[in-house]
This record gives sequence, structure tokens and C-alpha cells, in this order.
Amino acid sequence: MDWGQFAQQMASMARDLLAQDSVAATLERITASATELVEGCDAAGILVLHDSKVETLAPTHQLVIDSDQLQQRLGEGPCFDAAHTAEGERVFRIADLTGLQQRWPAYAPQAHALGVGSMMGFLLFTDDEDLGALNLYSREPGAFTEASELAGWLLASHAAVAFSSARTHAQMERAVATRHLIGEAMGILMGSRHLTEEQAFDVLRRYSQENNIKLREVARLVCEQGSLS
Repeated sequence: MDWGQFAQQMASMARDLLAQDSVAATLERITASATELVEGCDAAGILVLHDSKVETLAPTHQLVIDSDQLQQRLGEGPCFDAAHTAEGERVFRIADLTGLQQRWPAYAPQAHALGVGSMMGFLLFTDDEDLGALNLYSREPGAFTEASELAGWLLASHAAVAFSSARTHAQMERAVATRHLIGEAMGILMGSRHLTEEQAFDVLRRYSQENNIKLREVARLVCEQGSLS
């Protein structure tokens, strides 16, 4: 591997990641970069666990989705383990799944049948949070080398920062939009019912609690209908 060229590509990719305009676009750029920059990588995806339920983000190939769903169904597998921050490895590299029947007796042979020859996975984390696992697949056994692992680790390090930044930015945008929506709904209620600001907010809050509807959705209802029934 030409590490000078790789460093230039990585720097360009890092700038590109921070320029994406949404979380989804950032994740898609991460997984696409894996197939472009990591030698031996045929497919990539990001796995996030919600308790024991698997969510596959930005898969580059159906193979990624099939593997993640298989791990969820069986409750075992390397990506499944890596996404468990307490139990998983921060990095794993599997040269050949056929030799791992003892560790993942159900997953290994079925993944091999899907066409998985070798795998690598990297836990995406920052100092503040764990974000999931970036998983790389090859259809050939032994496709990933030590150089591939280092390249994947560097990519994952940049990816974690970009993922976290994009998610934080999206959360802030949602918070600002929600605050604006609630303020608009309060203004409508204040005008139509001759309420104070505090009274208008209390109307929204009570309706939210009594009907088990999020405050943002109550505010949207007021803005769309002009009132609450």
C-alpha cells in the first residue's frame, strides 16, 4: 500500500465527511469510503444495537443487511459482539469464517453460505459515546491484511468523529425547529383564547400528557388546525 497516497485520500475523505449535510449522507460516505480505501473490502455497513435489535445503516450491499439480520436472528456473531461495548472487541479481523464454528457455531457456517469469506469490524466510539460498529466484508478468505486493518482503524477513527458531529448537529437542528414550532403554537393559542404565554404552554403540556402525544406533535397539530379540539 502507498501510505503517502492513502494519507492524502484519508485527509480528503475526512473533509468530505464533515461537509455532508445529513447524518444519512455522512454514514453513506463512511461506508463508501471503506470500499474505496480499505484493500480487500467488497462491502461495508454500520451496525447499531437497540437492546438486542439490530439496525443496519448505510449498507453498500445486500450482503451486509443479510449478515446483520442473521446475527440478530441467531443472537451471535462478530458484528453483534462488537456493537456490545461492554463485551465486544474494539477491532476484530477474521481471516476465514470456516474456522470459527466454536465461537459462533450457528452464525459462522450460515454467513459463509451467504458468501462471506472474511470480515473486519471496528467499534465506532468517541470519548463521550459509543456509536455502533463499522463492519467490512470480503467474499474471499484471507482478503484483509494487517495493512487493511490499520487502514480500517484510521477510517473508523475519522468516521466516529464525523458520525458524532453529524448526529449532534441534527439534534440541535431538531431542537431549534421544535422550539420554533412550540412558540408558534403558543402564539396561536394566546391569540385565539386570550391566554398568557405561561397559560398557552400549560395547555400544550396538559394535552400532551393526557393524550400521550409528544409536545412537538401537539404544537404541529395547533399550527396545522389553528386550535386543539
